[in-house]
Amino acid sequence: MSLYKRNAIWWFSIFLDGERVCESTGTSNRRKAETIERQRREELNDRRQRIPQMNLTITFGALTARFIAEGMNTPYSLDRLQHLLPFFADIPVRDINQSLTRKYRQERYAARESLKPATVNRDLSVLRRVLNWGAEEGIITANPLGKLRLERERRTKRPVMSVREEQLLLAHAPVHLQRIIRCALDTGMRRGEILTQRWEDVDFDNRILHVSHSKTPEGESRIVPLTGRLHDMLASFRKSRGIVFTYSPSTRTTPAPENGGGEPAEASSGNPIKIVKTTWAASLRRAGLRHFRFHDLRHTANTRLMLAGVLQEIRREIIGHSSQHSRDVNDRYSQIGLAELKDAIAKLEVWLAAQVNQLAHSSATSDAPSHQPQNPKEPLHDGHEDTPQSA
Repeated sequence: MSLYKRNAIWWFSIFLDGERVCESTGTSNRRKAETIERQRREELNDRRQRIPQMNLTITFGALTARFIAEGMNTPYSLDRLQHLLPFFADIPVRDINQSLTRKYRQERYAARESLKPATVNRDLSVLRRVLNWGAEEGIITANPLGKLRLERERRTKRPVMSVREEQLLLAHAPVHLQRIIRCALDTGMRRGEILTQRWEDVDFDNRILHVSHSKTPEGESRIVPLTGRLHDMLASFRKSRGIVFTYSPSTRTTPAPENGGGEPAEASSGNPIKIVKTTWAASLRRAGLRHFRFHDLRHTANTRLMLAGVLQEIRREIIGHSSQHSRDVNDRYSQIGLAELKDAIAKLEVWLAAQVNQLAHSSATSDAPSHQPQNPKEPLHDGHEDTPQSA
């Protein structure tokens, strides 16, 4: 036993790495002194083994600071933390519970009436992620919100952009955004994937694109065959290396060509694009279109592939969906090769050509002069009023 008394107070003495450590337990009760001595021995041994020490009083703000310092943050989590920190920053992690999350949800709703449950759920998901990281690193004992239940979300409508709307948008978008839009519609790539795509990963000979950087590990290795119009567009400003989609102020007002290619080569020289939100909104406004998010182009690409008759597992392989709940047990046995992917893109091109032809025919019909009788008392053959059709 390493305990001994000094002036009625129990002390303990232990050897650590050949050095003697003597400390007071601060109590005259032997049983308490034994507990303190055992805990201190374990603590010193953990420190010697470089095991992270748990901080029972750490606040969520301090934990978040370590989370960011370790490089675990993403732009998305930083955006969510802007709402979380004013409420949770000064609260010790051990005091965070589901009652506090309900209070946080109420305050968020009170500050903004139009806020949807899905938005607050995204906040709380980041809160839970930070706490999970703290528990995994041994900074806190456990995640107090490990069993947090998020509020049920209503399914929202996902608008799909028609070919007519696509043509209107391209006609009113600057050159650099035109290219990004075409890439999104023909590949289903995410915005971040498009903006970080590199020329080194575009194979013009085989007409395929290797995704340079993806949100998910599965998407990092996927390949996407190029449609004819996307291949021609990329070839028109082809470079040997570097970021594909860049911005040059001198070409911001260049009109979109009708055939989807042939922009000036100098438009590709410029700065890497980080954000397209402002330009996207302005282009929609100039085109007079309904509200679309840029992410809706991804939904549009998936829908077009579906309408073209492409099977779900092949669509997932092209788009890069990684949600496990949408996969079935047969997927693990499905081996989708390049031939199947190219066949899917060929189907998409046939579908797009049919849509463009149908749109052109409809426009030509609406612009043609009417030869219907002008007598208002004489009924028309189809039983409708003699009014021109809108394109």
